[in-house]
Amino acid sequence: MSKGSYLFTSESVAEGHPDKVCDRISDAIVDTFLTAEPQARVAVETLCTTNHVVLAGETRGPASITPKLMEEVARQAIRDIGYEQDGFHWKKAKVEVLVHGQSADIAQGVDAAGNKDEGAGDQGIMFGFACNETEHLMPAPIFYAHNILRSLAEARHSGAEPGLGPDAKSQVTLLYENGRPVRATSVVVSTQHAEKLSQDQVREIVRPHVLNVLPKGWMCPEEEFYVNPTGRFVIGGPDGDAGLTGRKIIVDTYGGAAPHGGGAFSGKDPTKVDRSAAYAARYLAKNVVAAGLAERCTIQISYAIGVSKPLSFYVNTHGTGRVEEEKLAKLLPEMVDLRPRAIREHLGLNRPIYARTAAYGHFGRAPDADGGFSWERLDLVAGLKRELH
Repeated sequence: MSKGSYLFTSESVAEGHPDKVCDRISDAIVDTFLTAEPQARVAVETLCTTNHVVLAGETRGPASITPKLMEEVARQAIRDIGYEQDGFHWKKAKVEVLVHGQSADIAQGVDAAGNKDEGAGDQGIMFGFACNETEHLMPAPIFYAHNILRSLAEARHSGAEPGLGPDAKSQVTLLYENGRPVRATSVVVSTQHAEKLSQDQVREIVRPHVLNVLPKGWMCPEEEFYVNPTGRFVIGGPDGDAGLTGRKIIVDTYGGAAPHGGGAFSGKDPTKVDRSAAYAARYLAKNVVAAGLAERCTIQISYAIGVSKPLSFYVNTHGTGRVEEEKLAKLLPEMVDLRPRAIREHLGLNRPIYARTAAYGHFGRAPDADGGFSWERLDLVAGLKRELH
């Protein structure tokens, strides 16, 4: 984006949003396979509607992962989110499992054999992005939109706000001056709630969560603070709208502040470059910004199915770079091998770390001790500074 004064908006959706319920179930299936077999292959999509869940896709893994086990995993995911409603209940919903073995044609392109390295699981373009607008090097609108919903979810799970339901959405519009965010001009929060609560009561439940998340003095004018603008949000989740895996890819990434290649993450094991290469691109971009080499950095990587080497590697620092983009484009692939298997090994992706990514963004999170969010590490910073400062 160019410097100057402008407004920019991003939205987030909570773990109980119908699409996020599906993402959570699909990623819980991925984790189940990777727990049993780290090299398992998984591509599982979920559909959910009123008291009905359908799993479909392809897998290659141990026989112990039966349809019955996948059904149990789906129910537990729904229970963890908090759905015990008449229209969508973890115990009462019908769960259909229509999952079959991975195509042999796909497997032969991806598997390593003889002198052939493991190929990419599909063709595609993947983007990574980082900027210095927030401490986690994420665009500010999506960062705050996520954290408002996370705060509400924590209050719901703890019992502090029993009147809240699992389904919720947020939208944050920020004013930028000279290319930097300075305050919110509007905030929208829609949250499912108990029937006994009025719109004004829900508004006052939501207000402190917004105030606590936004920087001091950033709150929007009162007339631009919208809470449940339709007036009522009792029926929600999959009972209100059908959900599908992979429909919230902009919520999952950068809130529209950066390009997206189009591929979703959830439900896919890390041989799928839609997921692993997008994580690698974020990892590289974040380390570039953290090293002080740019204020903003976009990275694109492309692949062909069955081919291990990337077809292209592109760096754009949006006029904020302190070193030439050509130098970064040469150095970064030398520091991190971007072949699919090498990405998985470098970031430790063949483990059950994915259900936790299904809500509140795949990026801008602190790395976990067990290897979750490993792509958020800043372990390349010292090497980048040494090579390029």
